[in-house]
Amino acid sequence: MYAAILRRILERAIAAGRAGDIEPLLRNYADDVEFHFHGNNSWATHTTGKAAVEAWLRRFAKVGLQVHPEEIVVKGPPWNTRAYIRFNDHLDAPGGERVYENRGVIFGRARWGKVTYYEVFEDTEKVAALDDWLSVNEPR
Repeated sequence: MYAAILRRILERAIAAGRAGDIEPLLRNYADDVEFHFHGNNSWATHTTGKAAVEAWLRRFAKVGLQVHPEEIVVKGPPWNTRAYIRFNDHLDAPGGERVYENRGVIFGRARWGKVTYYEVFEDTEKVAALDDWLSVNEPR
């Protein structure tokens, strides 16, 4: 039951993020959440704290990246929960042209409904190519 509830919360928070509202995601993070996004690109980070993750997510929303979960798996008790999200993400230019598309996995840990740790794995070469496009086209 707990896993099903948490899966639904994640689905709703990700859907809100696609619409530009990151608040439902932020509500689910512990104040000292640890976050990793790998690679050699402007998105790469290893940070701790909800404020740092919020800044990263605000840029994500401002750019307009769209994350679509394909599968969400939640395991473990409320005090030691693990979640795996297999996803596709993309970005379309204002004219409708798809300028970025990627696949990845998010691994996270939560305690009592608050995300304490998560990291994102996706093709970092595609993320670096997105950086090239954003160097000219990123909304200010």
